[in-house]
Amino acid sequence: MLRNLKQYVFAPALALAATATTLVVAAAPADAAVVSVRVKGQLAARTGAANWFGQTRIVRNKQKVTVTCKVSGQYLRGNVRRTAQWDRTALGDFISHAYVSGNPKLPICAPPAPPAPPAAVPAGPTGTMTNEQFLAASIPAAQQSQRDTKVPTSVTLAQAILESGWGRSSLSANDNNFFGMKCFNNVPGSYAAGCKAYSTQECDAQGTCTTTVATFRTYRASVDSFRDHGSNLKSLARYAAAFNYTNNPNQFIAEVHKGGYATDPQYTTKVIALMTKYNLYQYDVAG
Repeated sequence: MLRNLKQYVFAPALALAATATTLVVAAAPADAAVVSVRVKGQLAARTGAANWFGQTRIVRNKQKVTVTCKVSGQYLRGNVRRTAQWDRTALGDFISHAYVSGNPKLPICAPPAPPAPPAAVPAGPTGTMTNEQFLAASIPAAQQSQRDTKVPTSVTLAQAILESGWGRSSLSANDNNFFGMKCFNNVPGSYAAGCKAYSTQECDAQGTCTTTVATFRTYRASVDSFRDHGSNLKSLARYAAAFNYTNNPNQFIAEVHKGGYATDPQYTTKVIALMTKYNLYQYDVAG
């Protein structure tokens, strides 16, 4: 019999450590029985109904075990019978019915509940976030932009904060445009979904600002705005000088400003102030 046990169940360990893992008791399903049985021969309890599942503990010969329901699994020839039935114990693991003395009537185990779907995670920032949430949601998109285009993450984050008012401007909250990206000749470009007119402030060299109407890009998703921002800086010749300073975010934004990104004469100062205040430099991707 011992030879059969070795062949069909497991190669027994020389000794079972006194500190074996304790199982968490699982509640029996509503239609389960609660039956005490004894096993004939030493065997392993497992996480599933087959010998290839992980071993949870050793059940000793003549040990009493509480079982609750049955499943169909690996066919085994044991010390009591040949069967494909496995019994689920009150601890949630399984023993082969081929080693169970007696033959109590057990209900079929209920199938496991499907896993809960993962919580929805916004793909980028939205217009309903706190400042902290906005920053956390923007970091992955800004870092990916740096990997793709070399635009420093700190610059992208500071510009997004400044241009969108932490995501709360109408342009960003309604149309996912976090950088004030405009349409030219009503052409939205490669990443935008369309164009929409918004009121905006334009300033002259002396700092005098007036309200006007301009056409801005709209995006299906906020991450598209981040992609478009990096691509725009990388592809336009007027920003080329900035890419001599990809490891110097302060000078990078100064060159972008000189290239005509914004008409506000204080634009560089405002972006650098945000990078400094929130230590956005810490998010720059090394390399």
